[in-house]
Amino acid sequence: MTHYLDFEKPLAEIEGKAEELRAMARAGEGVDVEDEAAGLDKKAATMLRDLYKDLTPWRKCQVARHPERPHCGAYIRALFTEYTPLAGDRNFADDHAVMGGLARLNDRPVMVIGHEKGNDTKSRIEHNFGMARPEGYRKAIRLMEMADKFGLPVITLIDTPGAYPGKGAEERGQSEAIARSTEKCLQIGVPLISAVIGEGGSGGAVAFATANRVAMLEHSVYSVISPEGCASILWKDAEKMREAAEALRLTAQDLIKLGIADRIIDEPMGGAHRAPGQAIENVGKALGEMLKELDGKSPKALISDRRRKFLDMGAKGLAA
Repeated sequence: MTHYLDFEKPLAEIEGKAEELRAMARAGEGVDVEDEAAGLDKKAATMLRDLYKDLTPWRKCQVARHPERPHCGAYIRALFTEYTPLAGDRNFADDHAVMGGLARLNDRPVMVIGHEKGNDTKSRIEHNFGMARPEGYRKAIRLMEMADKFGLPVITLIDTPGAYPGKGAEERGQSEAIARSTEKCLQIGVPLISAVIGEGGSGGAVAFATANRVAMLEHSVYSVISPEGCASILWKDAEKMREAAEALRLTAQDLIKLGIADRIIDEPMGGAHRAPGQAIENVGKALGEMLKELDGKSPKALISDRRRKFLDMGAKGLAA
């Protein structure tokens, strides 16, 4: 059963009616409904284009969080071969909110690291809804160090509402772990590319996305805080999340203008959840192109370019 977002309810009615008609035909009720169903399909396609033609920032947040949107595991299974998962931070535990390991992209050896949210209740609890604990960031540091040692490009897939804010995480040094992971991104002398495939929330995302190239899916979001959190702080009212989403300038289109993101990856009409295979293919193509852009650069040049990219962000943002 398709999950429809609030603003998609009119579309749900039309697509639901078309499916009802086809179910009647399959049940052998002797009614020829194909012409009527086809007419409804055409009407639904037009409505889908209209709904997604100019999404508001808040609606983009909803699409980025869609439960049927492909997550990190789906991208790894589809795009990477010979994936060998590596677990644990060699200190405390293995954080299932962060997955990563050795793999090949287009037959090129790489290290892939990403946030995994899970796809159903059981897996979402197992992966802590993509909210990493300190051991998750320390695992990422370990994998980046390994990649640097063996000269492997690092690819990170970002999809997290933010780092886990629980008591245990704070006791184990959450902020320090995030800072060390961000620092490690800036230190490694291999290409580092990132793709925001859903939510890019706060320091929990920056810790993986301090990269030479940052791409964002068309309806993904990337911000310092969630719209609900921002609204709670500024207006003491989480229901003002629509106004907060506007003010945060968190869409891929905004972040290209601000110099935070380097490219936008097209999504299928209606969002990545409507055609996951096509969305994943588009991301794979963008990852390959970004790696090619960095081919031939020395470790020193990669580090220098990465640092300069982030030092320049404030100035470009003020100019915009």
